[in-house]
Amino acid sequence: MSKIIFETVEVPGYSGRAVFAKKGDHIRVTDVEGKQIGDVFALSTADHSEFLSASVTRATIWKLFPEVGECFYSTLRRPILTFVEDSSPGVHDMLFAPCDLPLFQTLGCTDYHPNCRDNYLKASAEIGIQHRVVPDPVNIFENTPPRSDGKLIAGPMPTKPGDHVVFRAEMDLVFVLTACSCDIGMNDINGGKSTPLRIEVLRG
Repeated sequence: MSKIIFETVEVPGYSGRAVFAKKGDHIRVTDVEGKQIGDVFALSTADHSEFLSASVTRATIWKLFPEVGECFYSTLRRPILTFVEDSSPGVHDMLFAPCDLPLFQTLGCTDYHPNCRDNYLKASAEIGIQHRVVPDPVNIFENTPPRSDGKLIAGPMPTKPGDHVVFRAEMDLVFVLTACSCDIGMNDINGGKSTPLRIEVLRG
């Protein structure tokens, strides 16, 4: 990958960040400490109503998740990201919605709990996107495979510190990443706490 690091953004646990990427840029997401899910969102800079769609991607590739070399598709069925590289164990999800406050309330939280829905809205608003619709994310490093009976299970996250994935931008886009805030229930998801992720935009 003959590109240089153009921008590096740290995403603290329980938070989200957004970066701009140009068509052809590579975007590397690294699990800094291991066992951390990242919720990935991507929106066209030309039209924020066109964004990465998990459901359109599944319907286009006829798989639950792309393999390296395959694309994620937008709401207009256009390639928006290509899955370029994966140094992790390769366990990811494209079925679950982002965690939200009602989820944590069902798990017993009585006070506010950080969540990917709110963190997405905050990160996108900070760069001027007023987006009322929160897309379903691409949940990298998330171990929630379907069973043969159709039920979904949550297993421990298998990533180690430094594991990463790389995407290629197929249009000028906004890339939003949240460090999943789930720290209770669901078989000790995220190792029981939300930890940092790193975004690197590579250009050249």
